[in-house]
Amino acid sequence: MSEVRYLVSGDCSVCVEFGNAISPEINTRIRAFKIAVEQSAIDGIVETVPTYRSLLVHYKPEIIGFKALTEKFESLMSSLSSIQIPPPTVIEIPVLYGGEMGPDIENVASHNHKTVEEVIRIHTSEDYLIYMLGFIAGFPYLGGMSKEIATPRLKSPRVRIDGGSVGIAGEQTGIYPVDSPGGWQLIGRTPLKLYDADREKPVLLEAGQYIRFKSVTQAEYDRIEREVAEKTYQYVVYDKEV
Repeated sequence: MSEVRYLVSGDCSVCVEFGNAISPEINTRIRAFKIAVEQSAIDGIVETVPTYRSLLVHYKPEIIGFKALTEKFESLMSSLSSIQIPPPTVIEIPVLYGGEMGPDIENVASHNHKTVEEVIRIHTSEDYLIYMLGFIAGFPYLGGMSKEIATPRLKSPRVRIDGGSVGIAGEQTGIYPVDSPGGWQLIGRTPLKLYDADREKPVLLEAGQYIRFKSVTQAEYDRIEREVAEKTYQYVVYDKEV
């Protein structure tokens, strides 16, 4: 494991970098360090934000300086192995694949010499670790997609993609939480709202959680969409087997 680096990020943030790769091992250290920082109750810390390979820590420089803060962080590093990380959960994301919902699924299939049915089977057969959220509110950066369905981004990005659209770009898959521009190959759409400003918890997903995609029919999609709008939908969340 490479040495931890403390990088200045503006005048009130420090980036604690754990490596130079996207890996579950680095993600585990980031999660453990985040818990250690929260448990330490260091005066002046405002917020922590996990990323692929680091934890961004916002702090109040009038309360604690960069040097003093990083010294406290360094003292926490030796305790990471003893931190109890909560067991990860898996949230099921229903997806209607193909058709108007996934206009690029045939591109993904032909690029990888697969049938559309094979693309769906492969895409729904993995648990995807949420490394971080970013780009726009609630957008999950996922790991774990099979290289069998990896497909380059579109040459010309779309001006507008509907919220809930599920896409593939290179060796990554993701979900657009709200309407936005984008260049990913769209393979389906979920009726779930990953971001809802009127919800008690606006962002549905969390870093460190896993996603499991589930293929649904048009009738199932319509029913779930109705239940989400009526706030009666029961989210399927379960503990991940380790």
